[in-house]
Amino acid sequence: MPTVRDATIRLMRELGVTTIFGNPGSTELPMFRDFPEDFRYILGLQEAVVVGMADGYALATGNAAMVNLHSSAGTGHALGNVFAAFKNQAPLIITAGQQARSILPYEPFLHAQRATEFPQPFVKWTCEPARAQDVPLAIARAYYEAMTPPCGPVFVSVPVDDWDEECDWVSARQIATLNPGDPAAIARLARALVQARSPAFVLGAGTARDGAWNALVALAEQQQARVFVAPHASRNVFPAEHPLFAGYLPAFREPINAMLADHDFILAMGGPLNLYHAEGSGPHLPVESECWTVGDNPGVLAWAPVGHAILGNTRAVAEALVAQCTRTSRPAPPARPAAPALDHAVFDDRLVLETIGKLMPQNGVVVEEAPTSRPPMQVHMPINRENGFYTTASGGLGYAMPAAIGVALARPDAKIVAIIGDGSAMYSIQALFAAFQLGSDITFVIINNGKYHALREFGRTFGMQQVVGTDLSGLDFCALAKGHGIDRVRQVSDLAALEAALAASFAATGPSLIEAVVV
Repeated sequence: MPTVRDATIRLMRELGVTTIFGNPGSTELPMFRDFPEDFRYILGLQEAVVVGMADGYALATGNAAMVNLHSSAGTGHALGNVFAAFKNQAPLIITAGQQARSILPYEPFLHAQRATEFPQPFVKWTCEPARAQDVPLAIARAYYEAMTPPCGPVFVSVPVDDWDEECDWVSARQIATLNPGDPAAIARLARALVQARSPAFVLGAGTARDGAWNALVALAEQQQARVFVAPHASRNVFPAEHPLFAGYLPAFREPINAMLADHDFILAMGGPLNLYHAEGSGPHLPVESECWTVGDNPGVLAWAPVGHAILGNTRAVAEALVAQCTRTSRPAPPARPAAPALDHAVFDDRLVLETIGKLMPQNGVVVEEAPTSRPPMQVHMPINRENGFYTTASGGLGYAMPAAIGVALARPDAKIVAIIGDGSAMYSIQALFAAFQLGSDITFVIINNGKYHALREFGRTFGMQQVVGTDLSGLDFCALAKGHGIDRVRQVSDLAALEAALAASFAATGPSLIEAVVV
């Protein structure tokens, strides 16, 4: 009979999951006995890095990624990015080692107490199998749970002595998960859209996960609808230089109302429209507007404060709307104003981002975690390529640097440009070692303003003129990169030096780091 390890490896191979992200610990070692040659193990030096890499890889491949953590200690380290994966709807199979069953009654060293409860509520399903023989079945269910919309991370705790036990083979199954939406509801939505005076679309990251880009471009052009990006969307969802693109909604009630005020019909697809970062007042949407929300997450549809909703795949619904709606005779809405010209003598984050955008290779993909610089990025660095942008939906830090490595593993044809704030970088700086080991084709651009500037800015929301604990002066990111094995590094503080550094990095392969010291 096969062992638990044999059955699990064959199952994962059948499911196309042959890359395992981890930081090995004692309670996990038997899982990797006689590790098969067609599998690869991706080392992260800290568990948040491990989960971040797996998240980026899962989103870029569209298949679940497998993560191996070390008991409670490793799971605890990873929880920030487990939360990010939950918000990103990234399908992750997270396994964690547990001590041997025979000594669990004595609370042994490095055991996991109440292991299945620890990562909740930010995993879809958790299990510690009752018998060793049930481990492959638990991992099979974990895969199907992770891959069923709304996708997300799941968690399986496995005692260390289970892997060598005998069990039965478990074969992979196919589960069809595409939900095309209720036909009657889609027909009502189509009629309302055609009859609208001035429609607007608000698109979230779910449209990118569903592959709805082309269908939504076609629908927007057919209906001459202005297209906005939903608050804090973690993917690019529409070509930023398209004439119908209208910009990015902020996560505040009053500005959302102001930006949508001219529209009597609002179609939100693939993410929450009413996502708020602070208290507000007044209506959630313009009072006279009709709103419909479409997505695969019933929770989002349930707490949406206004409007009708359809549970379904956004690509399938958009394609149905294109087929059912007639081409409009509405005039084209006004175009979005051009970005203001910048003073090239002022080396700030706006100039850095504009320069990256101008020099970006055609196969460039941006992975970003620079909260202060995201609004300027949206103005000065338009991204027009489908699946050309990734960030975190959680609002936490420490995601994008390792996620860039996961995206690079999944998309070896792309040049990854990781744009990271100085504060964000320090949450997962160990990711640089993984990039060095793997030879990842990534240009890391650290925007160094010497402070947690986003926090200082947000302090004004509470009337605070000073915010404690936000000074980051003294960090040397070139030295940190060299210490992690990356020798192609450069610090820049003017436009000419930045252009030269970017050109050299984009022309080369492998990891490099540019530290942009901005005013």
